[in-house]
Amino acid sequence: MDNLINILLGFTLPFLGTTLGAAMVFLLRKEMGNHTQKALLGFASGIMVAASFWSLLQPALEQVGNESFFDILPVLLGLLTGMGFLLFLDTVIPHQHIDETCSEGPRSSFSRSTKMILAVALHNIPEGMAVGVVFAGTLNGDATLTIAGAFALSVGMAVQNIPEGAIISMPLHNEGKSRGKAFLMGALSGLVEPLAALLTLLFLENVSSAMPALLAFAAGAMLYVVIEELIPASQSGEHSNIGTIGFTLGFVLMMIFDATIG
Repeated sequence: MDNLINILLGFTLPFLGTTLGAAMVFLLRKEMGNHTQKALLGFASGIMVAASFWSLLQPALEQVGNESFFDILPVLLGLLTGMGFLLFLDTVIPHQHIDETCSEGPRSSFSRSTKMILAVALHNIPEGMAVGVVFAGTLNGDATLTIAGAFALSVGMAVQNIPEGAIISMPLHNEGKSRGKAFLMGALSGLVEPLAALLTLLFLENVSSAMPALLAFAAGAMLYVVIEELIPASQSGEHSNIGTIGFTLGFVLMMIFDATIG
């Protein structure tokens, strides 16, 4: 029973972060400034990079050992496969980023709003997988993964989802959606995260031996999102250090979560 409660709470926290961020549409009257968006995107990037290493790659390497290249091969392959998986999704799913005028992926009849939500959903898939694989490791009794560490990752994902929720709901409202509809669409964009976490957990019940590779897979998927989307968006346009400052703060915060809670 305790395990079920822990899993439900751990899977729900990131979604609540997205929902809280989406609720900013009721509090903020003006469009989010460009510098604010860059700072928030940098902040999210820093959290995801730190989580990719301390919460995912480091435990994966500890599980396989590092005495030879062949020991770490499953981790390397998992990392590369995770990045390749997100590259594949990025290619086959029509989506559009908030600050872009053109959509990506195959042509579709989806509305701009739908494609914006799909873009955020793409970001949330690796985050959900990361949470799912870490909680699965705690259930399997893996010594390198603890319930405290799993919650540290969930809290980190929830914190970085707050700006993501705001970044999706605010532009939707500014484009003509009512505040209520913009909030609902922003919040729903985060539903893919607990779903991805659940599917990962169910998969690992039968393939627990794949834990190091799956940890690295989730790390690779998250790093792809950071490299492909978040960091470029935080540094685009007029030169500014605000995205770099945001990244640093996010990285340090996630490092503190992992070191003190995990």
